[in-house]
Amino acid sequence: MIANRTLVGHKCAGVIRAYAELAGLSLRDAFDVLYRSNLYTEIVCGISDMHCRSDGYLAEELQLEVNRR
Repeated sequence: MIANRTLVGHKCAGVIRAYAELAGLSLRDAFDVLYRSNLYTEIVCGISDMHCRSDGYLAEELQLEVNRR
């Protein structure tokens, strides 16, 4: 299911804020990390309905992805 663009925008903003806090990064750096991640693609394309998950959960998933690199 492809998520609504407005929903995706709000979701990404929340994930960026949560990830910045979790990782101790600026919002700008967290923005860069999210938009270069596989998680971003999953959110936008609606893979596994990732856009329905909480911001905190997605921030933790992003942290795991970053740690695997």
